[in-house]
Amino acid sequence: MLFDMDGTLVDSEKVWDVGLKELARRYGGELSTPARTRMIGTSMAESMDILHIDIAQPWRDPEESVRWLENRVGELFAAGLLWRPGARELLAEVRAAGLATALVTATRRNLVEVALGTIGAHNFDVVVCGDEVGRTKPDPEPYLTAAAKLGADPRRCVAVEDSPTGVASAHAAGCVVVAVPCEVALTPPDGVVEIDSLERMDVATMRKLVAGRAAA
Repeated sequence: MLFDMDGTLVDSEKVWDVGLKELARRYGGELSTPARTRMIGTSMAESMDILHIDIAQPWRDPEESVRWLENRVGELFAAGLLWRPGARELLAEVRAAGLATALVTATRRNLVEVALGTIGAHNFDVVVCGDEVGRTKPDPEPYLTAAAKLGADPRRCVAVEDSPTGVASAHAAGCVVVAVPCEVALTPPDGVVEIDSLERMDVATMRKLVAGRAAA
C-alpha cells in the first residue's frame, strides 16, 4: 500500500493555503485561486515559480521563499493536522492486515517528519519525500522508488492519491491507483478507480482490485 500524504491522509492542503497566502502578502501580493490550484501536488520549486509569476515577481529567489514557507508551515503542522475522512481507519486496517506500507509525498523530509507526529511514523515501512528523488510527481520515480524499497512489484501495489500529478505519477509507475479528490476535481485515466471518500475503501476491496489487475 502506497499512500500520498497532503490531501489524501491529512487535510493539510488548507494549511498550505495559509502559508502560501501569507508568503504572497509578505511580498506585497495576493495569491490567485487558479495559481494555488496549479500548485497542488507539485514540488516546492514548481510551486514557488507559480507563486512568483502569479504576483508578478518572477525574480524572487525560490530557495529563500521555500525556507520561509517551510518554517511557517512547520509551525502549523506542529499545531496538529486533521485526518481526511476514513484515512486513519483505512491505514489502521492495512497495518492490522500485515500489509507493507509506504508514504509517498512531494513534501520535503523536514516537514514530513513534523507531520509524522500526527499520522505516526510507525504506520509506514518506507517514507519517500519530494527532496529524496531526482524527479518528483507526476514522474513515476517516487512510486517506483517506494515499491523498490518495499521489495514489491509496483503492479501489485495499490497507490492512494488525491491530485492530478499524484495520480499521473502512480499510474505511470504501473500501480493500481485509487483516486480520492480533495481540493481539485480529477479526470483520471482509464483503469484508475475514483471514489469520493476513503470511508468507502477497505483491504478486501483493494485486494480485489489487485486480483483484477492480475487476471486482466
